[in-house]
Amino acid sequence: MPRFEYVASDARGAEQKGMVEAADQTAAIGLIREKGLFPTSVKASGTSPARARSSKKGKSGGKGKGKKDFLSMELGSFGGGGKPKTRHVMGFTRQLSILLNAGMPLVRGLKVLERQERNLKLKGAIGDVTEAIESGSNLAEALSQHPKIFNKLYVNMVKAGELGGILDVVLDRLAVFMEKAEKIRGKVKSAMAYPVVVLVMAVGILSFLMLQIVPRFEDIFADMLGDQGMPALTEFVIGLSRGFARQWYLGVGTVVGVVVIWGAIRRNSKGKYITDKVMLKIPLFGSLLERTAVARFGRTLGTLMNAGVPVLQALNIVRDTATNEVLASAVNVVHDSVKEGESMAAPAEATGVFPPIVTSMIQVGEETGSLPDMLIKIADTYEEEVDNAVAGITSVIEPVLIVFLAVVVGTIVIALFLPLIDIISNLSGG
Repeated sequence: MPRFEYVASDARGAEQKGMVEAADQTAAIGLIREKGLFPTSVKASGTSPARARSSKKGKSGGKGKGKKDFLSMELGSFGGGGKPKTRHVMGFTRQLSILLNAGMPLVRGLKVLERQERNLKLKGAIGDVTEAIESGSNLAEALSQHPKIFNKLYVNMVKAGELGGILDVVLDRLAVFMEKAEKIRGKVKSAMAYPVVVLVMAVGILSFLMLQIVPRFEDIFADMLGDQGMPALTEFVIGLSRGFARQWYLGVGTVVGVVVIWGAIRRNSKGKYITDKVMLKIPLFGSLLERTAVARFGRTLGTLMNAGVPVLQALNIVRDTATNEVLASAVNVVHDSVKEGESMAAPAEATGVFPPIVTSMIQVGEETGSLPDMLIKIADTYEEEVDNAVAGITSVIEPVLIVFLAVVVGTIVIALFLPLIDIISNLSGG
Protein backbone atom coordinates (compact mmCIF):
# COMPACT_ATOMS: atom_id res chain seq x y z
CA MET A 1 0.00 0.00 0.00
CA PRO A 2 1.35 3.50 -0.85
CA ARG A 3 2.89 5.56 1.94
CA PHE A 4 2.25 9.30 2.30
CA GLU A 5 4.37 11.84 4.13
CA TYR A 6 2.42 14.64 5.77
CA VAL A 7 2.87 17.96 7.53
CA ALA A 8 -0.04 19.02 9.73
CA SER A 9 -1.03 21.35 12.56
CA ASP A 10 -2.65 20.21 15.78
CA ALA A 11 -5.42 22.06 17.65
CA ARG A 12 -2.84 24.36 19.29
CA GLY A 13 -1.18 25.24 15.98
CA ALA A 14 1.98 23.17 16.54
CA GLU A 15 3.43 21.55 13.43
CA GLN A 16 3.42 17.73 13.25
CA LYS A 17 5.16 15.54 10.67
CA GLY A 18 4.64 11.86 9.99
CA MET A 19 3.74 9.12 7.53
CA VAL A 20 0.58 7.09 6.89
CA GLU A 21 -0.33 4.20 4.62
CA ALA A 22 -3.44 4.66 2.47
CA ALA A 23 -4.88 3.70 -0.90
CA ASP A 24 -4.65 7.25 -2.22
CA GLN A 25 -4.12 10.85 -1.14
CA THR A 26 -7.79 11.40 -0.23
CA ALA A 27 -7.75 8.38 2.08
CA ALA A 28 -4.50 9.61 3.60
CA ILE A 29 -6.06 13.01 4.37
CA GLY A 30 -8.96 11.22 6.08
CA LEU A 31 -6.60 9.19 8.27
CA ILE A 32 -4.68 12.32 9.26
CA ARG A 33 -7.88 14.14 10.21
CA GLU A 34 -8.95 11.17 12.35
CA LYS A 35 -5.85 11.86 14.44
CA GLY A 36 -7.19 15.35 15.20
CA LEU A 37 -4.70 17.05 12.89
CA PHE A 38 -5.16 19.63 10.15
CA PRO A 39 -3.03 18.54 7.16
CA THR A 40 -1.18 21.26 5.27
CA SER A 41 0.90 19.00 2.99
CA VAL A 42 0.26 15.39 1.97
CA LYS A 43 2.39 13.72 -0.69
CA ALA A 44 3.54 10.28 -1.71
CA SER A 45 6.69 9.08 0.07
CA GLY A 46 9.89 9.91 -1.85
CA THR A 47 10.57 12.62 -4.42
CA SER A 48 7.32 13.96 -5.81
CA PRO A 49 6.80 13.61 -9.59
CA ALA A 50 6.42 17.38 -9.88
CA ARG A 51 9.82 17.99 -8.32
CA ALA A 52 11.47 15.26 -10.39
CA ARG A 53 10.05 16.75 -13.55
CA SER A 54 11.08 20.23 -12.52
CA SER A 55 14.61 19.02 -11.78
CA LYS A 56 14.78 17.27 -15.13
CA LYS A 57 13.66 20.43 -16.92
CA GLY A 58 16.28 22.41 -15.02
CA LYS A 59 19.06 20.09 -16.17
CA SER A 60 17.95 19.77 -19.78
CA GLY A 61 16.56 23.29 -20.25
CA GLY A 62 19.92 24.89 -21.03
CA LYS A 63 19.96 26.62 -24.36
CA GLY A 64 16.23 26.39 -25.05
CA LYS A 65 15.35 27.96 -21.72
CA GLY A 66 17.70 30.84 -22.42
CA LYS A 67 15.91 31.50 -25.71
CA LYS A 68 12.53 31.37 -23.99
CA ASP A 69 13.66 33.80 -21.27
CA PHE A 70 15.10 36.15 -23.90
CA LEU A 71 11.85 36.06 -25.89
CA SER A 72 9.80 36.71 -22.74
CA MET A 73 12.05 39.63 -21.85
CA GLU A 74 11.73 41.11 -25.33
CA LEU A 75 7.95 40.74 -25.34
CA GLY A 76 7.85 42.07 -21.78
CA SER A 77 9.41 45.31 -22.96
CA PHE A 78 6.18 45.93 -24.90
CA GLY A 79 4.07 45.79 -21.72
CA GLY A 80 3.13 42.11 -21.30
CA GLY A 81 5.99 40.64 -19.28
CA GLY A 82 6.14 42.73 -16.10
CA LYS A 83 5.30 41.42 -12.67
CA PRO A 84 1.57 40.65 -12.54
CA LYS A 85 -0.43 43.33 -10.77
CA THR A 86 -3.13 42.58 -8.24
CA ARG A 87 -5.84 43.06 -10.85
CA HIS A 88 -4.24 40.37 -13.05
CA VAL A 89 -4.17 37.80 -10.22
CA MET A 90 -7.66 38.87 -9.12
CA GLY A 91 -9.04 38.32 -12.64
CA PHE A 92 -7.40 34.89 -12.87
CA THR A 93 -8.78 33.91 -9.43
CA ARG A 94 -12.34 35.01 -10.21
CA GLN A 95 -12.38 33.30 -13.62
CA LEU A 96 -10.99 30.04 -12.19
CA SER A 97 -13.69 30.13 -9.50
CA ILE A 98 -16.39 30.57 -12.16
CA LEU A 99 -15.03 27.70 -14.28
CA LEU A 100 -14.80 25.33 -11.30
CA ASN A 101 -18.29 26.29 -10.13
CA ALA A 102 -19.57 25.47 -13.63
CA GLY A 103 -18.15 21.95 -13.32
CA MET A 104 -15.02 22.28 -15.44
CA PRO A 105 -12.07 20.11 -14.28
CA LEU A 106 -9.24 22.04 -12.62
CA VAL A 107 -6.51 21.24 -15.17
CA ARG A 108 -8.74 22.08 -18.11
CA GLY A 109 -9.76 25.36 -16.47
CA LEU A 110 -6.12 26.28 -15.89
CA LYS A 111 -5.26 25.55 -19.54
CA VAL A 112 -8.13 27.76 -20.72
CA LEU A 113 -6.95 30.63 -18.52
CA GLU A 114 -3.33 30.12 -19.59
CA ARG A 115 -4.27 30.50 -23.27
CA GLN A 116 -6.07 33.78 -22.71
CA GLU A 117 -3.67 35.37 -20.20
CA ARG A 118 -1.73 38.34 -21.64
CA ASN A 119 0.73 38.94 -18.82
CA LEU A 120 3.68 36.70 -19.71
CA LYS A 121 4.85 36.05 -16.14
CA LEU A 122 1.40 35.09 -14.92
CA LYS A 123 0.90 33.00 -18.08
CA GLY A 124 4.14 31.14 -17.40
CA ALA A 125 3.19 30.61 -13.74
CA ILE A 126 -0.20 29.17 -14.73
CA GLY A 127 1.57 26.81 -17.14
CA ASP A 128 3.96 25.66 -14.40
CA VAL A 129 1.05 25.13 -12.00
CA THR A 130 -0.81 23.06 -14.59
CA GLU A 131 2.25 20.87 -15.21
CA ALA A 132 2.77 20.35 -11.48
CA ILE A 133 -0.85 19.27 -10.98
CA GLU A 134 -0.66 16.88 -13.93
CA SER A 135 2.47 15.41 -12.28
CA GLY A 136 0.67 14.70 -9.00
CA SER A 137 0.85 17.89 -6.91
CA ASN A 138 -2.20 19.64 -5.54
CA LEU A 139 -3.07 23.22 -6.44
CA ALA A 140 -1.74 24.77 -3.22
CA GLU A 141 1.65 23.06 -3.57
CA ALA A 142 1.89 24.15 -7.20
CA LEU A 143 0.99 27.76 -6.39
CA SER A 144 3.53 27.89 -3.56
CA GLN A 145 6.33 27.52 -6.14
CA HIS A 146 5.55 31.10 -7.26
CA PRO A 147 5.59 33.13 -3.99
CA LYS A 148 6.10 36.46 -5.78
CA ILE A 149 2.75 36.02 -7.55
CA PHE A 150 0.73 33.92 -5.08
CA ASN A 151 1.54 35.00 -1.52
CA LYS A 152 1.26 33.01 1.71
CA LEU A 153 -2.32 34.12 2.32
CA TYR A 154 -3.38 33.04 -1.17
CA VAL A 155 -1.72 29.62 -0.92
CA ASN A 156 -3.12 28.84 2.53
CA MET A 157 -6.66 29.76 1.53
CA VAL A 158 -6.42 27.54 -1.54
CA LYS A 159 -5.06 24.75 0.65
CA ALA A 160 -8.03 25.11 3.02
CA GLY A 161 -10.43 25.12 0.06
CA GLU A 162 -8.94 21.92 -1.34
CA LEU A 163 -9.09 20.14 2.02
CA GLY A 164 -12.68 21.27 2.59
CA GLY A 165 -13.85 20.52 -0.95
CA ILE A 166 -14.97 24.11 -1.53
CA LEU A 167 -12.19 25.37 -3.76
CA ASP A 168 -14.52 27.37 -6.04
CA VAL A 169 -16.09 29.16 -3.04
CA VAL A 170 -12.69 29.95 -1.52
CA LEU A 171 -11.37 31.30 -4.83
CA ASP A 172 -14.40 33.58 -5.09
CA ARG A 173 -13.76 34.85 -1.55
CA LEU A 174 -10.13 35.43 -2.47
CA ALA A 175 -11.14 37.48 -5.50
CA VAL A 176 -13.49 39.60 -3.36
CA PHE A 177 -10.75 40.03 -0.76
CA MET A 178 -8.22 41.21 -3.34
CA GLU A 179 -10.76 43.54 -4.95
CA LYS A 180 -11.57 45.26 -1.66
CA ALA A 181 -7.92 45.35 -0.56
CA GLU A 182 -6.90 46.97 -3.85
CA LYS A 183 -9.75 49.48 -3.59
CA ILE A 184 -8.79 50.64 -0.11
CA ARG A 185 -5.08 50.68 -1.04
CA GLY A 186 -5.87 52.93 -3.99
CA LYS A 187 -7.82 55.36 -1.83
CA VAL A 188 -5.04 55.62 0.74
CA LYS A 189 -2.46 56.17 -2.02
CA SER A 190 -4.57 58.93 -3.57
CA ALA A 191 -4.95 60.64 -0.20
CA MET A 192 -1.20 60.47 0.43
CA ALA A 193 -0.21 61.37 -3.14
CA TYR A 194 -2.31 64.55 -3.45
CA PRO A 195 -0.29 66.74 -1.06
CA VAL A 196 2.98 65.29 -2.37
CA VAL A 197 2.09 66.18 -5.97
CA VAL A 198 1.03 69.71 -4.99
CA LEU A 199 4.21 70.25 -2.95
CA VAL A 200 6.40 69.01 -5.82
CA MET A 201 4.66 71.45 -8.16
CA ALA A 202 5.12 74.22 -5.61
CA VAL A 203 8.85 73.49 -5.33
CA GLY A 204 9.10 73.54 -9.13
CA ILE A 205 7.36 76.91 -9.39
CA LEU A 206 9.43 78.44 -6.59
CA SER A 207 12.65 77.12 -8.10
CA PHE A 208 11.77 78.68 -11.45
CA LEU A 209 10.95 82.03 -9.83
CA MET A 210 14.07 82.05 -7.67
CA LEU A 211 16.53 80.90 -10.34
CA GLN A 212 15.14 82.60 -13.46
CA ILE A 213 12.82 85.52 -12.65
CA VAL A 214 14.26 87.11 -9.49
CA PRO A 215 17.89 87.39 -10.81
CA ARG A 216 16.64 89.30 -13.88
CA PHE A 217 14.75 91.76 -11.72
CA GLU A 218 17.84 92.16 -9.54
CA ASP A 219 19.83 93.32 -12.59
CA ILE A 220 17.06 95.74 -13.59
CA PHE A 221 16.87 97.23 -10.10
CA ALA A 222 20.66 97.61 -9.92
CA ASP A 223 20.67 99.63 -13.17
CA MET A 224 17.67 101.81 -12.36
CA LEU A 225 18.09 102.40 -8.61
CA GLY A 226 21.86 102.72 -8.55
CA ASP A 227 23.10 103.31 -5.02
CA GLN A 228 19.57 103.75 -3.69
CA GLY A 229 18.68 100.89 -1.37
CA MET A 230 15.87 98.41 -2.00
CA PRO A 231 13.02 97.60 0.39
CA ALA A 232 13.82 95.04 3.10
CA LEU A 233 11.39 92.44 1.69
CA THR A 234 13.01 92.71 -1.74
CA GLU A 235 16.49 92.35 -0.26
CA PHE A 236 15.33 89.25 1.61
CA VAL A 237 13.87 87.59 -1.51
CA ILE A 238 16.95 88.43 -3.60
CA GLY A 239 19.17 86.99 -0.87
CA LEU A 240 17.18 83.74 -0.95
CA SER A 241 17.52 83.68 -4.73
CA ARG A 242 21.31 84.01 -4.51
CA GLY A 243 21.39 81.22 -1.94
CA PHE A 244 19.30 79.00 -4.23
CA ALA A 245 21.63 79.63 -7.16
CA ARG A 246 24.89 79.11 -5.28
CA GLN A 247 23.97 76.28 -2.90
CA TRP A 248 21.26 74.32 -4.73
CA TYR A 249 23.25 71.12 -4.17
CA LEU A 250 22.64 71.39 -0.41
CA GLY A 251 18.89 71.11 -0.95
CA VAL A 252 19.25 68.17 -3.32
CA GLY A 253 21.71 66.47 -0.96
CA THR A 254 19.35 66.94 1.97
CA VAL A 255 16.46 65.34 0.10
CA VAL A 256 18.60 62.41 -1.07
CA GLY A 257 20.02 61.97 2.44
CA VAL A 258 16.57 61.89 4.02
CA VAL A 259 15.39 59.28 1.51
CA VAL A 260 18.47 57.08 2.05
CA ILE A 261 18.27 57.32 5.86
CA TRP A 262 14.54 56.61 5.80
CA GLY A 263 15.12 53.51 3.65
CA ALA A 264 17.86 52.27 5.97
CA ILE A 265 15.64 52.70 9.03
CA ARG A 266 12.71 50.92 7.37
CA ARG A 267 14.88 47.91 6.47
CA ASN A 268 15.44 47.25 10.17
CA SER A 269 12.53 45.60 12.03
CA LYS A 270 12.94 47.81 15.10
CA GLY A 271 13.26 50.91 12.95
CA LYS A 272 10.17 49.91 10.98
CA TYR A 273 8.22 49.49 14.23
CA ILE A 274 9.30 52.94 15.49
CA THR A 275 8.54 54.72 12.20
CA ASP A 276 5.15 52.97 11.90
CA LYS A 277 4.31 54.06 15.43
CA VAL A 278 5.31 57.64 14.65
CA MET A 279 3.25 57.63 11.45
CA LEU A 280 0.17 56.54 13.41
CA LYS A 281 0.53 59.72 15.51
CA ILE A 282 0.62 62.12 12.55
CA PRO A 283 -2.49 64.39 12.52
CA LEU A 284 -5.09 63.42 9.89
CA PHE A 285 -2.92 60.78 8.22
CA GLY A 286 -2.36 58.76 11.41
CA SER A 287 -6.05 57.99 11.87
CA LEU A 288 -6.31 57.08 8.19
CA LEU A 289 -3.42 54.61 8.46
CA GLU A 290 -4.88 53.13 11.66
CA ARG A 291 -8.30 52.56 10.08
CA THR A 292 -6.70 51.06 7.01
CA ALA A 293 -4.63 48.63 9.12
CA VAL A 294 -7.66 47.56 11.20
CA ALA A 295 -9.78 47.07 8.08
CA ARG A 296 -7.07 44.90 6.51
CA PHE A 297 -6.70 42.90 9.74
CA GLY A 298 -10.44 42.21 9.95
CA ARG A 299 -10.87 41.24 6.29
CA THR A 300 -7.75 39.07 6.14
CA LEU A 301 -8.46 37.14 9.35
CA GLY A 302 -12.19 36.86 8.63
CA THR A 303 -11.60 35.60 5.09
CA LEU A 304 -9.05 33.02 6.25
CA MET A 305 -11.28 31.71 9.04
CA ASN A 306 -14.31 31.57 6.72
CA ALA A 307 -12.22 29.45 4.36
CA GLY A 308 -11.53 26.96 7.15
CA VAL A 309 -7.96 27.94 8.05
CA PRO A 310 -7.28 27.18 11.77
CA VAL A 311 -7.26 30.32 13.89
CA LEU A 312 -3.60 30.08 14.97
CA GLN A 313 -2.43 29.53 11.41
CA ALA A 314 -4.68 32.38 10.26
CA LEU A 315 -3.18 34.74 12.87
CA ASN A 316 0.32 33.82 11.70
CA ILE A 317 -0.61 34.69 8.12
CA VAL A 318 -2.19 37.99 9.20
CA ARG A 319 0.96 38.86 11.13
CA ASP A 320 3.25 38.00 8.22
CA THR A 321 1.19 39.92 5.65
CA ALA A 322 0.54 43.01 7.79
CA THR A 323 1.99 46.19 6.27
CA ASN A 324 2.13 47.96 9.64
CA GLU A 325 4.71 46.65 12.12
CA VAL A 326 2.76 47.94 15.16
CA LEU A 327 -0.30 45.93 14.15
CA ALA A 328 1.87 42.89 13.33
CA SER A 329 3.36 43.01 16.83
CA ALA A 330 -0.14 43.23 18.35
CA VAL A 331 -1.33 40.25 16.28
CA ASN A 332 1.67 38.27 17.50
CA VAL A 333 0.65 38.98 21.12
CA VAL A 334 -2.90 37.80 20.34
CA HIS A 335 -1.54 34.65 18.67
CA ASP A 336 0.60 33.73 21.70
CA SER A 337 -2.34 34.28 24.06
CA VAL A 338 -4.73 32.19 21.94
CA LYS A 339 -2.08 29.46 21.75
CA GLU A 340 -2.16 29.37 25.57
CA GLY A 341 -5.91 28.85 25.54
CA GLU A 342 -7.15 32.43 26.03
CA SER A 343 -9.81 34.18 23.99
CA MET A 344 -8.86 36.70 21.30
CA ALA A 345 -10.67 39.79 22.62
CA ALA A 346 -8.82 40.24 25.94
CA PRO A 347 -5.23 40.20 24.59
CA ALA A 348 -6.31 42.34 21.61
CA GLU A 349 -7.64 44.96 24.05
CA ALA A 350 -4.49 44.72 26.20
CA THR A 351 -2.24 45.66 23.25
CA GLY A 352 -3.88 49.10 23.05
CA VAL A 353 -3.62 48.98 19.25
CA PHE A 354 -7.20 48.00 18.46
CA PRO A 355 -10.02 50.50 19.12
CA PRO A 356 -12.50 49.50 21.88
CA ILE A 357 -15.32 48.93 19.39
CA VAL A 358 -13.17 46.39 17.52
CA THR A 359 -12.32 44.38 20.64
CA SER A 360 -15.98 44.49 21.70
CA MET A 361 -17.12 43.14 18.34
CA ILE A 362 -14.48 40.40 18.51
CA GLN A 363 -15.73 39.45 21.97
CA VAL A 364 -19.34 39.26 20.75
CA GLY A 365 -18.22 37.18 17.76
CA GLU A 366 -16.42 34.71 20.04
CA GLU A 367 -19.41 34.44 22.39
CA THR A 368 -21.91 33.86 19.57
CA GLY A 369 -19.65 31.62 17.46
CA SER A 370 -19.71 34.02 14.51
CA LEU A 371 -16.21 35.48 14.78
CA PRO A 372 -15.35 35.28 11.04
CA ASP A 373 -18.53 37.15 10.06
CA MET A 374 -17.94 39.71 12.80
CA LEU A 375 -14.41 40.31 11.53
CA ILE A 376 -15.77 40.94 8.02
CA LYS A 377 -18.24 43.43 9.50
CA ILE A 378 -15.34 45.19 11.25
CA ALA A 379 -13.56 45.41 7.89
CA ASP A 380 -16.67 46.80 6.14
CA THR A 381 -17.17 49.40 8.88
CA TYR A 382 -13.58 50.60 8.83
CA GLU A 383 -13.40 50.65 5.04
CA GLU A 384 -16.33 53.08 5.08
CA GLU A 385 -14.45 55.15 7.64
CA VAL A 386 -11.41 55.14 5.35
CA ASP A 387 -13.62 56.57 2.56
CA ASN A 388 -14.83 59.31 4.87
CA ALA A 389 -11.30 60.00 6.16
CA VAL A 390 -9.93 60.35 2.62
CA ALA A 391 -12.70 62.81 1.73
CA GLY A 392 -12.06 64.75 4.95
CA ILE A 393 -8.30 64.92 4.41
CA THR A 394 -8.74 66.13 0.84
CA SER A 395 -11.22 68.82 1.91
CA VAL A 396 -8.80 70.09 4.59
CA ILE A 397 -5.51 69.86 2.72
CA GLU A 398 -6.68 71.38 -0.56
CA PRO A 399 -7.47 74.91 0.79
CA VAL A 400 -4.41 74.84 3.07
CA LEU A 401 -2.07 74.12 0.15
CA ILE A 402 -3.78 76.72 -2.04
CA VAL A 403 -3.38 79.39 0.66
CA PHE A 404 0.24 78.36 1.22
CA LEU A 405 1.06 78.69 -2.49
CA ALA A 406 -0.78 82.00 -2.71
CA VAL A 407 1.13 83.43 0.26
CA VAL A 408 4.56 82.32 -1.00
CA VAL A 409 4.09 83.38 -4.63
CA GLY A 410 2.31 86.56 -3.54
CA THR A 411 5.21 87.49 -1.27
CA ILE A 412 7.70 87.10 -4.12
CA VAL A 413 5.53 89.19 -6.48
CA ILE A 414 5.09 91.96 -3.90
CA ALA A 415 8.84 91.95 -3.18
CA LEU A 416 9.54 92.47 -6.90
CA PHE A 417 6.97 95.25 -7.30
CA LEU A 418 8.01 97.36 -4.30
CA PRO A 419 11.19 98.71 -6.02
CA LEU A 420 9.14 99.43 -9.15
CA ILE A 421 6.93 101.70 -7.09
CA ASP A 422 10.00 103.58 -5.87
CA ILE A 423 11.31 103.88 -9.44
CA ILE A 424 7.96 105.24 -10.69
CA SER A 425 7.84 107.70 -7.77
CA ASN A 426 11.36 108.95 -8.58
CA LEU A 427 10.50 109.37 -12.26
CA SER A 428 7.32 111.25 -11.38
CA GLY A 429 9.20 113.53 -9.00
CA GLY A 430 11.87 114.20 -11.62
